[in-house]
Amino acid sequence: MNRPGTALFAAVEAVVTVAVGVGIALVPLTLLWGIEYGLQVPWLAFWRAAGSVWLIGHGVDVTFVLDAATAKATGLSGADAPIVLTIAALGFAVITAWLGARAGRRLAETEHRVTGSIAGIVVVAALALAVALSTVSVAARPSIWQSVLLPTLWYAVPLLVAAEVARRRRGADPDPATAAVLDAVDRIPGPWRSVTDVALRGGLGVVAVLVTAAALLVALLVLGSYAQVITLYEQSHAGLVGGLAITVGELAFLPDLVGWAMAWIVGPGFAIGTGSDVSPIGTTLGPIPGIPVLGALPTGGHAFGLLSVLVPAVGAFLVAALLRPRLVRALAEGNTAGRRAIAGVGIGVVAGLATGLAAWLTAGSLGPGRLVTVGPSPVAVGALAALEAGVPAVLALAVGSDLVRWPERDSWLPRRERWRDDDAEAAAPLPVDTITEDDDGGFLGALGRAGAADTTTVGGRTGGHSRFRVTGRSGATIAHPEQPTEPVSDGDPEVVRELEREREREREAALPQLPLGWAARPSRHAETRGSDGAESTSPEAVGGEADQWDTDVVDEIPEHELPWWRRPKGDAGR
Repeated sequence: MNRPGTALFAAVEAVVTVAVGVGIALVPLTLLWGIEYGLQVPWLAFWRAAGSVWLIGHGVDVTFVLDAATAKATGLSGADAPIVLTIAALGFAVITAWLGARAGRRLAETEHRVTGSIAGIVVVAALALAVALSTVSVAARPSIWQSVLLPTLWYAVPLLVAAEVARRRRGADPDPATAAVLDAVDRIPGPWRSVTDVALRGGLGVVAVLVTAAALLVALLVLGSYAQVITLYEQSHAGLVGGLAITVGELAFLPDLVGWAMAWIVGPGFAIGTGSDVSPIGTTLGPIPGIPVLGALPTGGHAFGLLSVLVPAVGAFLVAALLRPRLVRALAEGNTAGRRAIAGVGIGVVAGLATGLAAWLTAGSLGPGRLVTVGPSPVAVGALAALEAGVPAVLALAVGSDLVRWPERDSWLPRRERWRDDDAEAAAPLPVDTITEDDDGGFLGALGRAGAADTTTVGGRTGGHSRFRVTGRSGATIAHPEQPTEPVSDGDPEVVRELEREREREREAALPQLPLGWAARPSRHAETRGSDGAESTSPEAVGGEADQWDTDVVDEIPEHELPWWRRPKGDAGR
């Protein structure tokens, strides 16, 4: 896709994102305009209401001014003054962020990602400004600069992050901003980088546990308070379409309800108006708006309410325990209880900051008078969450010994003899391992005890060097690696016989230094005399192949001391 096509594609994605968000609020209001009001009210009023709802959903402050009759009908003090709504219906922001991330992943597949990203972000900002300007009236006035900035941020940040993550997964080089971040991370010393990694992973893991528990709690409360919720729907007299509009608004506040439930689980709870308190210890409520979903709020005291604090504590302990092996492996030689404890403190700090941020996003003003204070306290929630997550994480990471780690391969596997051929690595020096018959119980030790320490053939090839040196109990060297075995040639018989004689003399010189128990077995080579009277030990004289491990030395052990399989055949019956 070329550059103009990429820009057009990104612009269309941005238009769809804004249209979906505004449409979610506009469709039920338009049905209300057509069915309940019979098209008697100008549709522009419903457009402005939908635009204001979309802006509030992104955290934009909107100021409402009620006329005298409406302000008196509310029965709230301060209703006749301008009312500033600062609480965010985060459902709209979540939809914008999700569509932005989706657009970013698509743009990552194009060659002009930067152009597409800029085009999409600019279009969202322009459309947000248009929505804000179109909703300005005597009754409602949004903050213009917030209207441009906040929806754009909710779209731009997920778009850029998702695009870069998608590119990195495809193996592409990082962009300059990502490269700068990676360079900064690389400058952190290795042990502290591992500690930071575990702290971030663990803290976000604890937050995930809290979000899951809070969502389950909200679902259980709504299902358990179904009768109260239906009663409030009936008392609203909104009708079918009006009830649909109210339900859409409640769904937009669903992320806020989850944030309030998180604050309840952590302990501080939340408020629905000044002087109210909803916490595990008890619930104190004054007059509250007649929103049906608020009928699910817990009432009265809770005998086991404080057990809810076990959720972040147990979650932090389990998350830290699961991350401990990862931290131990990453620290390697720098693994100390102090560094692991610092990682546990980091888990608590990250969990506290993330939970406090969620509390801040879900708090604000919902109306005049006492409704200016709605939601949890970010400082109290964040501090208590950091304490409840940090202490168990420190205990899980720093206390106790680490799991048994397997030692290195060479230290627990049985030692095995290894051979190397000169032709394979002619230029490399041959290392020498000194093994005694007392220490070696393997194949090489058996060779030494049989007196066959030197070899002429390795793997069917002649001329190879022995890699091992075998010494006896007296320390005498039987075969030296720097003295290679002579290759046996099938050429001139005189050369073969001369080599055999030389080998026999070497064995005879070394044999007296070995204890009697290590004497080699009799050779299967038969001595023959040629026509010239010379002795020959050629294996062909006895009709067999040459035994490469024969030493041509006869045992000096008495026959009655030999095992039955070593005795002559005539002694078998004795």
